[in-house]
Amino acid sequence: MLRVAVVGSGPSGVYTAQTLVAQREVPGVRVDVLDRLPAPYGLVRYGVAPDHEKIKSLQGSLRTVLEDERIRFLGNVEAGGPQLSTARLLELYHAVVYCVGAARDRLMGIPGEELPGVHSATEFVAWYSGHPDVADRAFDLSGVRSAVVVGAGNVAVDVTRMLARGEPELAPTDMPQPALGVLAGSGVRAVSMVARRGPSQARFTTKELRELGTLPGVAALADPAELALDPAYAAGPEGAAALPAVARRNLEVLRGWAEPEGDRPAGPAERRITLRFYLRPVEVLAGPGGRAAGLRFERTAPDGRGGVTGTGTYEDVEAQLVLRSVGYRGVPLPGLPFDPAKATVPHAAGRVLRDGRASVGEYVAGWIKRGPTGVIGTNRPCAKETASSLLQDAGALARRELPGDPLDALRAAGLRPVEWPGWLAIEAAEADLGRSLGRRSVKIPDWAGLLAAAEGRAAAGAEARAAAPSA
Repeated sequence: MLRVAVVGSGPSGVYTAQTLVAQREVPGVRVDVLDRLPAPYGLVRYGVAPDHEKIKSLQGSLRTVLEDERIRFLGNVEAGGPQLSTARLLELYHAVVYCVGAARDRLMGIPGEELPGVHSATEFVAWYSGHPDVADRAFDLSGVRSAVVVGAGNVAVDVTRMLARGEPELAPTDMPQPALGVLAGSGVRAVSMVARRGPSQARFTTKELRELGTLPGVAALADPAELALDPAYAAGPEGAAALPAVARRNLEVLRGWAEPEGDRPAGPAERRITLRFYLRPVEVLAGPGGRAAGLRFERTAPDGRGGVTGTGTYEDVEAQLVLRSVGYRGVPLPGLPFDPAKATVPHAAGRVLRDGRASVGEYVAGWIKRGPTGVIGTNRPCAKETASSLLQDAGALARRELPGDPLDALRAAGLRPVEWPGWLAIEAAEADLGRSLGRRSVKIPDWAGLLAAAEGRAAAGAEARAAAPSA
């Protein structure tokens, strides 16, 4: 038997486990999928927007994999932590595959970024998605009239859309009750999504972009003068023919939003979303009380080589809330090598490299392997490559005798692993919470509540904390 630990239960981890047990060349593979959180599915649970039910339904296919009798889910287990070092993990398993993602967001690197009212989109997404690490965070939007989202990817589109949605569209989701209360009572009326380059270089997909123009009571706008700075846009449909299909479709959508009678929802607009281009943030402006009051941008222009250059012209945009969505970075895991320039673990076809040589039994997959690129489906070939490397090494790996069931060692180390029945108990508790609030299943947003549910206990005050609005 080849016993493997996969660290991380998001798509890359689950796809790696699935590939390992589905192949026939190496019989008897058993996989423990470890996760720091007591709940599985990674960013599918804690990163996909609550109103994107079709994408969130991917949890169903991930569930099927984790319910395979050859795979065991062990949540609430932190690899690399004080109770389970990477060296100890390798003693308990023939091989370890790290699928730990890219947990940190990039900074804009501008003055004023530390002001109250400036947050990462990553943190905002985690908050409204019920991630227990941010349960004590409070986003007070009551005094926010205008928000700026810096970035032009799907995460930027997500947070823009969530700020513009009303309670009728948010209540049917699994969003935690405190986040629902804050967003439903939000005073935000204008959201600007700003990119330093042009529309043909934006990273968002057309489906997500187009959705901004269909929100009830929301007007989606684009500045025709800014769009015209993009050579591909200015040249019209024929000039855009050389662009990738997604970029061509994005330009078509934006062209409609720039027209006076463009593709916008009928009826009065209570909120406004404006897409801005060729603006580079240079400073967060402080208002009364030292909070963010706006963002200063420098106008940029195409440099003819795919980049942009500053023009020395500046514009201030009002914003009491600034969300940066300018990318992610991998985080070093204690005990593993790390390339700070790429923010990834050095590897060769998924094999971890230490001083340029493959480290026996250690592998990586997902964003920590390749960087934060691609969509959910990109993790399949990435996981397959890593699993293939591991299986090629299986003969040598399996010769090492293991001390016994790793679960016993984890418990002996003081860990309290949440097994699959514990996760099912969390699901049941979230369904009960939803019913008590007159909603569908609602996420339990805090560690105490999740662990209590997993162990079949009632956390003192957990339901009250989940139902109370954030201060």
